[in-house]
Amino acid sequence: MKRVIFAVGAVALFAFTSCKDNASSKIKSDNVAEAAVRDEAAKAVPVMTFEKAEHDFGTIEQGTPQETAFKFTNTGNAPLIITDAKSSCGCTVPNPPKDPIAPGESSELVVKFNGSGQNQVTKTITVTANTEKGSELLRIKAFVNPKGAAPLGPVK
Repeated sequence: MKRVIFAVGAVALFAFTSCKDNASSKIKSDNVAEAAVRDEAAKAVPVMTFEKAEHDFGTIEQGTPQETAFKFTNTGNAPLIITDAKSSCGCTVPNPPKDPIAPGESSELVVKFNGSGQNQVTKTITVTANTEKGSELLRIKAFVNPKGAAPLGPVK
């Protein structure tokens, strides 16, 4: 038993004395400067601020193409890059800007809807960008009357 206690004590003594190098003396000032620049750049993010996130086409006749533009501004402090824009169905086609949008600049995302469906129709557009959230949701909606039918429209 004494041998076990002696062995554990010797290992502990060796472990504590082998770590007496001063860790702060191993820090390179160049690495600290690079890390500070990297951390500052990571704080710079673009922000998409839309004038509106939903557009209502109102009452339309089935098969009548519609188009709207969602205007937005990059209110962040880094260039905004839209990497993708997808709709919830093939009847809606988003067309985002291809070039980066600098901080403070505005642009628009054009959305075309082919007028398919019947009655109340709502479609979502997911915009993927280099923002903090990573994506933004936009919506279009319309009340679609069948072709040749008397205009119904939503009840108000």
